[in-house]
Amino acid sequence: MEKRRVVITGMGSVNPLGHNLWESWQAVKDGVCGIAPITQYDASSQKVHLAAEVKNWDPTSVLDKKEVRHMARYSQLAMASAKEAVADSGLALEQLDRTRCGVIVSSGVGGIAGTEQEQTRCMEKGFDRASPFYIPSTIANMGAGLIAIAFGFQGMCTCPVTACAGGSNAVGDAFRHIRDGYAEVMLCGGAEAAVTPLSIGGFTSMRALHVGDDPSRASIPFDAERSGFVMGEGAGILVLEEYGHAMARGAKVYAEVVGYGATCDAYHMTAPAPNGEGGARAMAQALADGGVAPEQVGYINAHGTSTPLNDSGETAAIKTVFGDHAYQLAVSSTKSMTGHMLGAAGAVEAIFSALTLHEGYLPATIHYQVPDPACDLDYVPNQGRAAQVDYVLSNSLGFGGHNACLLFKRWEG
Repeated sequence: MEKRRVVITGMGSVNPLGHNLWESWQAVKDGVCGIAPITQYDASSQKVHLAAEVKNWDPTSVLDKKEVRHMARYSQLAMASAKEAVADSGLALEQLDRTRCGVIVSSGVGGIAGTEQEQTRCMEKGFDRASPFYIPSTIANMGAGLIAIAFGFQGMCTCPVTACAGGSNAVGDAFRHIRDGYAEVMLCGGAEAAVTPLSIGGFTSMRALHVGDDPSRASIPFDAERSGFVMGEGAGILVLEEYGHAMARGAKVYAEVVGYGATCDAYHMTAPAPNGEGGARAMAQALADGGVAPEQVGYINAHGTSTPLNDSGETAAIKTVFGDHAYQLAVSSTKSMTGHMLGAAGAVEAIFSALTLHEGYLPATIHYQVPDPACDLDYVPNQGRAAQVDYVLSNSLGFGGHNACLLFKRWEG
């Protein structure tokens, strides 16, 4: 069966660094830290006081006020990003066969803030008094559903719920869906809004989160003093399009998606497999899928969570796959700026990976200070750099042992 080519023709994002695509990318190039004290609730009684929130964002500035009232925050972020991505793509919706257009948008926990609030309210007033909007607003697939409704996309519409790998699974699954002939256009990505008392408390009890109060030493991937991740929130949506379909309408192209790997550690609920074995297989699969040799890759947007096990395991996995070339690669973690957006992370990082190729600029791992002997690669410390690379890998490694890896190619037009 012929494998069709797939290109990225539109992107949109609302995240801790900005309210749109180009504001966010400029912040990446400027090395801005999106981490600050939590403002969405009073966190003074909890151990964790920092998060990477979307700041000063009014959803009604881009979405209908009536619709916003019955949408969870994660869906608002997803919808705003999807609107930007579709506008950016220049797609003429009325000219599309919308039965050949689909949506794959991940979320890890959906509208968890609504669940917390509704539980509290129902404990006082009775559970049969729950809001009729509670279920449809909070379920994790509703971001994808609302996007499909908004644009009338009637093809496949689904929601990978694979924790921290979800956003990358969404992009990879959409890539395969187009490549294998099932659609011409897919809106894909992820959205998350989990800066809530219960989410923060749950991750704190697992000892997964950083508990200090200095934003400059909070999310520090690959640094020897790393001690946990910082919760982030946001959304990233990409328009993937079949090559011929995009060329026929004269679309601009950011990058080409050429490979996807997805594996499972089948090892532990939260800890990665020793030496990042599952992540290594996902990277190797993505390279094989794209027919790309390891030495052709110039940059990896790492999962890089700032947890002790992840960063050393991911480094070991990169060495397993790339051998001596691992030391010639640039590897950085934009989570040093955005925090960890869970189900949205892979999507936003896919966007940053595409822009790395499009703009010829490698993002930094900011706030890197103390080298770790177990993490001895080029992590683009503190300052991004101009560099034209031909291929970029983006890694996502999730709780439950889910691993997803995307391979992007520079567009030469």
